[in-house]
Amino acid sequence: MKRYPFLFLFFLAFSGIAQEFSADLQLKPRFEFRNGFKTLLTEEQDPAAFVSQRSRLGMSYRDEDLQLRFSVQNIRVWGDVPTMTTADKNGLAVFEAYADYNVSPSLSVRLGRQVLSYDNQRILGEVDWAQQAQSHDAALISWSAEGDQRLDIGVALNAGAEDIVQVPYVVNNYKNMQFAWYHFGVNNVSFSLLMMNTGYEYETALQKRDTDYLQTFGAFHRFTSGNFYGDVSAYGQTGKRNDRKVLAWYGGLNLNYRFSESWNTGLGAEYLSGTDRNDLSGENNSFTPLFGTNHAFNGFMDYFYVGNHQNTVGLTDIYGRITWTRSQFDLSFMPHVFYAAADMGSGKDKYLGTEIDIAGSYKVRNDLAVSFGYSQMFGSESLEILKGGDSGEIQNWAWVMVNFNPGLFSFSK
Repeated sequence: MKRYPFLFLFFLAFSGIAQEFSADLQLKPRFEFRNGFKTLLTEEQDPAAFVSQRSRLGMSYRDEDLQLRFSVQNIRVWGDVPTMTTADKNGLAVFEAYADYNVSPSLSVRLGRQVLSYDNQRILGEVDWAQQAQSHDAALISWSAEGDQRLDIGVALNAGAEDIVQVPYVVNNYKNMQFAWYHFGVNNVSFSLLMMNTGYEYETALQKRDTDYLQTFGAFHRFTSGNFYGDVSAYGQTGKRNDRKVLAWYGGLNLNYRFSESWNTGLGAEYLSGTDRNDLSGENNSFTPLFGTNHAFNGFMDYFYVGNHQNTVGLTDIYGRITWTRSQFDLSFMPHVFYAAADMGSGKDKYLGTEIDIAGSYKVRNDLAVSFGYSQMFGSESLEILKGGDSGEIQNWAWVMVNFNPGLFSFSK
């Protein structure tokens, strides 16, 4: 196995086609102290502390019309296997494995396992905070034109194995997906339009398998005017999910002001519609951000939409931001105030709590960075109803992460 990269380089050296081959490595250990992360703890529960690590190796090939990317990774928690072990708990997984061919200067086709990341990553994102991150098995056609225009059309069809006859798809994933994303920009203003259809297979009440289709559509707008910059977005969802009719929507607004090269401040708000707790209609009015990088929104403690809070009362998030940047160092302070978007029932207050996030990073060199953070949640009785636990207890979270990301080598001819 150790000789394979050298054989590939030998092939490049004597080929009249190849132009570039490179390899890169990422090691990303992260320590976390969780004392109320994602959910409220009770007095009887003790906080958790651990170190997780991503170890990723990537290889890239490129010539005039063809690009290939292949990367594998191991995700582990320090100590999840003994010091003398014959096998790893999570093993080695393929994160990227795609080929991208330029049919013409303006048209390309990409096939394989790939990251789908668009706009502010609210609906489709890489989810890079999660050690495993997120990638899709898909076919992607991309068209671009002068004037900052681009149209991407993606299609995915998933199955659990190379079956002879149709069998239930029981993987926790969509069965199929189709989307179109169009982007255009003029000067300091850009617009994007997204239309996406996702099919989810589920088991009916008669213990049969059926597929429901959920449509997500909307627009994203980013702008810059002098020292002001920000974005506004709106999305709707219709169709069905788990045999329930869906009618939901989302709205987000960010407005920031740059005081100087070092100081930035901003205000923002998000609204994700929800379903009343005492609703008996059977209709689902809860917006789901699907494949978004949700950790970057609604507080770093991940109380909402990070593997939780789906199909519930929704969320109104009002937040502020102060950021200081100096040379290789940056520090941010972000408070959030959370409310339920739908009725909590029984006269319960919609106020869910307030979260304070502090995060910073220091770039030691181009391929080495250290980042850290501290967050605290001041939950309410209404948050207890949704999450359980005890809002009267101290609920906080702290972390330190080191990101090594060197390029191992690059060969070109």
